[in-house]
Amino acid sequence: MDNILQWFFLKSVPGIGNHLFKRLIERFESPQAVFGASDNDLLMVDGISQRVALSIKNHAFPDWVEEELQLTAKRGYRIVVMTDAEYPPLLREIPDPPPFLYVSGCLGEIEPSISVVGSRIATSYGIDATQELCMHLAQLNFTIVSGMAKGIDTAAHKGALMGKGRTVAVLGSGLDRIYPWENRELFKKISETGAVVSEFPLKTEPDPHNFPIRNRIISGMSLGTIIVEATKKSGSLITARLAAEQNREVFAVPGNIHSFKSTGTHSLIKQGAKLVENAQDILDELSALISTNKPAQEPPPPLPSVSLTDQEKQIVPLLEPYPVHIDDLVHKSGMDVGRLSSILLTLELKGLVKQTPGKRFFLTTDGC
Repeated sequence: MDNILQWFFLKSVPGIGNHLFKRLIERFESPQAVFGASDNDLLMVDGISQRVALSIKNHAFPDWVEEELQLTAKRGYRIVVMTDAEYPPLLREIPDPPPFLYVSGCLGEIEPSISVVGSRIATSYGIDATQELCMHLAQLNFTIVSGMAKGIDTAAHKGALMGKGRTVAVLGSGLDRIYPWENRELFKKISETGAVVSEFPLKTEPDPHNFPIRNRIISGMSLGTIIVEATKKSGSLITARLAAEQNREVFAVPGNIHSFKSTGTHSLIKQGAKLVENAQDILDELSALISTNKPAQEPPPPLPSVSLTDQEKQIVPLLEPYPVHIDDLVHKSGMDVGRLSSILLTLELKGLVKQTPGKRFFLTTDGC
């Protein structure tokens, strides 16, 4: 407890942000050593002025810290500091890592990690593509890192869990302020096999300015970041920019050329982001960076072939990865709506087709 208190104490000193905190730890190795250093030694650290050195010497201990740590313990959360073995190694390398993280669950062995982010208001194509991609990446031993937001983030976490793999959620709020609230069960499931983390105090609300701040953690924990469905003004592009600045790989899943939801994603591809169609694309690109201490599993086997009737074979080619309205299918197939609905239901039961609101249908796989 005393050790953790010192980390909070140093973080609360006026003038010491994440950049300067990292430099101090690199120079003195611990907050205790920082507080015990001479003025001359402190002034040798880039960014430490006479005023900041004086603040370090004279700073009063904040009253709220002990109460915060007691509440953290009561909730069953932990504090992982920058020098702990559990602290993500790649995150430690960025210029402004958080000095410590609040953790629900266990970070442990999360390497290799890949971040997946995208639209909160995602299409069924985006959700389906993300879940399938992350499921296969999890089966290849990748830890999926995302932000637990609605849409693509949620699909990424769920895909990792479907693949029986690990996933880490980075919140833009405190751990006591789960956001969005409807993901509280997902919060629990992630914590059981992976971790939910935040750099913000427990009761921090999900204010909009927190999310760009947390995005550097999402990209910073990972070898690369995958963007799925992003407009040209999407916050996901902030994560892509941060990944590039952190010298990490940037990937993008292509979308419908007619959908504004993919304009930002396609712009990234034009700028040099690597186009991703499947998990093997990621593995091929990052294989040289992945530790040989944790060999990847064999890629998941292809889906078994599904037996189709003649009429089902007639309908499948009319479907796409994007939702098609049943009226269009009636027109293209020449079938009456009753018969067509029966065939679509059968295809859905076979796992080849999904229905979205508004009587729209799309293919879930091209393996048929």
